Amino acid sequence: MITTRIDNITDLKGPWKRVDPPAPKSVKIELTARCDFQCFFCATKDRLRDKSDIDWDFYCRILKEMRAEGVEEIGLFYLGESFLYPRLAEAVAYAKQVVGFPYVFLTTNGRRATEDRVKAVMEAGLDSLKFSFNSYDPEDFARITRVKASEWEIVIQNIKAARRVRDENGFSCGIYASSIERKGEEARLMSEAAEMIIPFVDEHYYLPLYGQAGLTAGAMGTKPVAGNPGRLDAMRAPLPCWSLFTEGHITFDGRLSACCFDHDGRFHMGDLHTTPFMKAWHSEPFQKLRDANLRQNVCGTACEKCIAYQ
Repeated sequence: MITTRIDNITDLKGPWKRVDPPAPKSVKIELTARCDFQCFFCATKDRLRDKSDIDWDFYCRILKEMRAEGVEEIGLFYLGESFLYPRLAEAVAYAKQVVGFPYVFLTTNGRRATEDRVKAVMEAGLDSLKFSFNSYDPEDFARITRVKASEWEIVIQNIKAARRVRDENGFSCGIYASSIERKGEEARLMSEAAEMIIPFVDEHYYLPLYGQAGLTAGAMGTKPVAGNPGRLDAMRAPLPCWSLFTEGHITFDGRLSACCFDHDGRFHMGDLHTTPFMKAWHSEPFQKLRDANLRQNVCGTACEKCIAYQ
């Protein structure tokens, strides 16, 4: 199940708990930095760095390089919405069928994950499709995403259609959904909304509200958790942050990032157009940042602005 995989990645231990860990178990690569939502809890809407699509030749090369280094799981998304990328199915097929990644996964906001496009990525070999389902009714959806309220029903219908496509065609792709934890009466409403989609997914789980490296802390009066502690039912300590050690993040323009919330470029650890993946993974800036995390003192580092430490 997807929660088992998440917990394996966020559990920082063994040879990965060092400044120069082995190749990450999992890497997320940004096919596009564009997104059709403007969620209040996500800094993507603030356009703190360029928003465009990945270069196809770079994508093909870096996937082969990472697989040769031992990366096993590849997420075809990072901070953008990958269903906006026109070659998504082709990207899945290349990662799965050509390069041979054992596990290819994808997270979507669901709006553009139409029946035909979902069928295409499943046919291409996608192993996991997760929907971020974070609104309890049309009005809440519009308030959070800045997208018209009627689109909420489209997301729900796309989730149901994904299950139908998977089952009717015998695809092996897992279908999952996550929701951000709400408080008070909103928690009850979110739970009721989740019950509408739970019959159509293999697993549903909750995530805490993140502050996204401090960039969205306090948005709309909310209080996020410290750092990125993983999922709600298996939260990790904020320091050292697992994300620096067990998961790689590659921006559409070929930068290796140390953070799962690198909206402004402050976590760039190397240009993969000119630097081999493992050399960037073990670069001096990356090792210094990991050392600060292991010492649990990130003052003066790129991690300092994260709400966990203010």
